[in-house]
Amino acid sequence: MSNTSSIALFSLSGFSATANYRITLFSLTLLCYCLIVVVNVSLILTIILDQNLHEPMYVFVCSLCINGLYGSIGFYPKFVFDLLSKIQVISYEGCLLQVFVIYSNTKIDYSILVLMAYDRYVAICRPLEYHSVMSVRRIAVLIGLSWLVPLCCEAMVTTLTSTLKLCGSKIDKLYCENWSIVKLACGSTRANNIFGLIIIAFYCAHFLLIACSYVQLVKSALKSREGKKKFTQTCVPHLLCLLNVSVALLFDAMYSRYGSASLPQSVKNFMAIQFLIIPPILNPIIYGLILTKIRNKIIYLCVMTGQRFKFKVKV
Repeated sequence: MSNTSSIALFSLSGFSATANYRITLFSLTLLCYCLIVVVNVSLILTIILDQNLHEPMYVFVCSLCINGLYGSIGFYPKFVFDLLSKIQVISYEGCLLQVFVIYSNTKIDYSILVLMAYDRYVAICRPLEYHSVMSVRRIAVLIGLSWLVPLCCEAMVTTLTSTLKLCGSKIDKLYCENWSIVKLACGSTRANNIFGLIIIAFYCAHFLLIACSYVQLVKSALKSREGKKKFTQTCVPHLLCLLNVSVALLFDAMYSRYGSASLPQSVKNFMAIQFLIIPPILNPIIYGLILTKIRNKIIYLCVMTGQRFKFKVKV
């Protein structure tokens, strides 16, 4: 990676609005991070340990939760540390690493949601072919690609950004973001802009694929009572997660490129971090509450744990 920039440190100016309530934010952030870890790890372990949940849909849910943990690592530890620090800075290399982790996480999220839409399409529209189409080998390949392609895309984005000569070191956010770094460049950013548009178009195509699959799903589901039941039980949580991620990313994209300087810094901060907070918490909760098999298993484990605890107390 050729670093043509002389910038060694970036300052994160978004923390200027948090000076009066950093302890409160620190407590809430720590609680939020613990909640993300608990709900995601609980769902991952439930799926891994229960043989009845070793089905494609639940494997994809497990992958989604692992990605939630991966993305959270890129934001929360540094954010918590900065809340307690007098000066909020990050090294050039650390900034690029944070960009890579946070934005590869969002791309992986979308890729997994596409796989889940495809899985539901095959299950409802082609039920007799489901087990042959969604074989163990194909699932492994699809999950591998859902991680590898986004990681490669983000690696290329980060590499292009690393070649820019920068004329500033102030990032008006609570964390490092690629567009904020690109705006600091002294020279041409044409290559970054073109590749960025290609990536955006690629992931817009993801959304169109999901939309097309759901048109077919709705048509098929309306034909039978069983189809309606399957659609309600398994497609509704997927749609909620898709809406959750899409709205969060739309806010971030619009804020990064067209955010008004007149907005209060606290509003800017919320718009900048909500896609890092809401999806990792809501996704596992949505699947844990709506998918019957997962919900029943979690309730069973909680009951068993409670009974064991009572038994130990009595002894």
